[in-house]
Amino acid sequence: MHSIKLCSHVGADGILHLEIPVGVKDKEIEVTVIYQQLEPSSGVKTSEELGWPPGFFEQTYGSCQDDPIVIDYEGDFETREEIV
Repeated sequence: MHSIKLCSHVGADGILHLEIPVGVKDKEIEVTVIYQQLEPSSGVKTSEELGWPPGFFEQTYGSCQDDPIVIDYEGDFETREEIV
């Protein structure tokens, strides 16, 4: 079984026309169509709409300013064979 996902436009006639090359000739196939109407984008979502607590970024922005993150030495890594 193969799955193909695509976005298409329904014309003014209300009919969706699909042309999907599947690479199969002179064979019976079964096709399942599931459609979902896409809503137009309502613009940029607020941080609260995206699941962040109210005021999260205002309260936490710059919290590491006096205590910067320092990356310690990570050690030597093994040398691997070059893939040819």
